[in-house]
Amino acid sequence: MAQENVSRELKAGRIEGSYDPKFKPVYEAFVENFERNDEVGANVAITLEGKTVVDLWGGRKARGGEAWTRDTVSIVFSCTKGASAICAHLLADRGELDLDAPVAKYWPEFAQAGKEEALVSMMLDHSVGLPHVRTKLKDGGYYDYGYMVDLLAKEAPFWQPGTRNGYHGVTFAWTVGEIVHRAAKKRLGHYFRDELAKPLGLDFWIGLPEEIEPRVAPMIYAEIDPKAPVSKFTKTLMSDPMSPAHLFLLNNGNANFNSREAHAAEIGSANGITNGRGLAGLYAPLASGSLVSKDTLARMGRVAMATHEDATLMIPTRFALGFMKSMDNRREPNAVDSSCILSEAAFGHVGMGGSIGFADPEAKMSFGYNMNRMGSGILLNNRGQALVDAAYKALGYRSNQSGVWAL
Repeated sequence: MAQENVSRELKAGRIEGSYDPKFKPVYEAFVENFERNDEVGANVAITLEGKTVVDLWGGRKARGGEAWTRDTVSIVFSCTKGASAICAHLLADRGELDLDAPVAKYWPEFAQAGKEEALVSMMLDHSVGLPHVRTKLKDGGYYDYGYMVDLLAKEAPFWQPGTRNGYHGVTFAWTVGEIVHRAAKKRLGHYFRDELAKPLGLDFWIGLPEEIEPRVAPMIYAEIDPKAPVSKFTKTLMSDPMSPAHLFLLNNGNANFNSREAHAAEIGSANGITNGRGLAGLYAPLASGSLVSKDTLARMGRVAMATHEDATLMIPTRFALGFMKSMDNRREPNAVDSSCILSEAAFGHVGMGGSIGFADPEAKMSFGYNMNRMGSGILLNNRGQALVDAAYKALGYRSNQSGVWAL
């Protein structure tokens, strides 16, 4: 069936693109986000069996600003972790990286201060014990790759590596990033560009070239609702200045992720710049089973670490090696917007504020969504989850009451 083309003027701005009629519920949810959920600018894209079945964009790059066009991009924060993890798995699939080996095999300087027995896989599943660093970071610390790598090599772990997990919200950039660097003999941003972004034709950068800067929609940071219930994460970061929660959120070297410096840096956990199309395109060959071997793909999607209380986020979490799995925290007290409900087969990553990219090899679907108005929750908010839900419903999935979308 032919694609339905869209060009529709809304109060929030013009919506454009196309969709397969089977995925009309995704189009309707996309429009609903602008009309009722205060979406400002966004792009959602979906592939099925390698073919694009949804590509919708619209709104504005800023409130009252210029139009969000087809080539608009934005920072997707922790969706970047998925891109970095794919780099690691690609190296493993090619026999250039052993995920079960000690980190010291590739990065000898890391094997100190209680991290001597740490494995590469622990860096990917957030169990290596470095959710942040205790040292107060210098201004612009995140932009200085060598400085952060050296700090993490010397840092004592917050727990014995492998014994529990706590989200490595920013440090993933330099734990996984440096392992990719050592194995590939090429920095992560360059490896990602040469082995994934360019071959797949993606507008996706970890380290943005200056000439792309005019295309970037700045992020509109979330407004805190004073009436919202206070989460355990917030209580912890406010009460314990040495907690992973506090350090992760506040010991940031005064990083400004809307700045040119942040966009240009190589922060493989947090500063990837792309759009929904780039996220869906990154995961498309994994959804269709064409990028890596069947064994590697199976390992990428398998739960490697799960807990009732993540040491950083203070909610139940489930991770594969470098990817988020479906997380259903809808019944957790005071944990608003702290879920990401996918199918059991799906794996990918949410970005702070509510962006998401993932592959679902069972459904042969890949999905990407980015936006510029951030939500305040830890994982997806109602805008992104509504689009994910609509996609699964369009494919005939019946219910997500079990915590995953099921047929």
